[in-house]
Amino acid sequence: MDNVEPEQTPFAAVTAQTSKIQRQYQALLDKSTPFVLYRWVGTGAFLGVFFLRILFAQGWYIVAYALGIYLLNLFLAFLQPKFDPSNDMLDNEMEDGSAGGLPTKQDEEFRPFIRRLPEFKFWHEATRAIAIAFTCSWFEIFNVPVFWPVLVMYWIILFVLTMRKQIQHMIKYRYVPFSFGKARYGKSSTS
Repeated sequence: MDNVEPEQTPFAAVTAQTSKIQRQYQALLDKSTPFVLYRWVGTGAFLGVFFLRILFAQGWYIVAYALGIYLLNLFLAFLQPKFDPSNDMLDNEMEDGSAGGLPTKQDEEFRPFIRRLPEFKFWHEATRAIAIAFTCSWFEIFNVPVFWPVLVMYWIILFVLTMRKQIQHMIKYRYVPFSFGKARYGKSSTS
């Protein structure tokens, strides 16, 4: 006897195809995880292609500005710790009712730097945003006429002020979000 499957409804067929495509996409993302440099080079090249599109088309400056603001927001989330020390200090002051002095070395516990936005999610969201912005740059409805030098200057001012505030926060609470400036402890080869 032939094993005949009952006919699927159109909704079930679409759901099955969507699930299959999502699994294939996730498998591709999983395979790309260890290749950090190649992923970022590809994203940088894609961003360059997007900016060339904006430059040669002489329009869609609002799309580029929105992309710049979104990428700045992602970058700030990448630099910030998951557990903000300024919020922890406020919580401790409210619980203790004290003025919150600096902790001593004996009282401090080691807390590794955990990013609010991990590197892979940062890369994935940035690449998706660039793809969406690139797609939007092909539709005339997003070509809003603006004086682009104002947008560039405003973005630069916003970047400088935001990064200054972030760097002050990093200095005040003594955390470094990058590993290249930290001491490395390895196995001692002397016996």
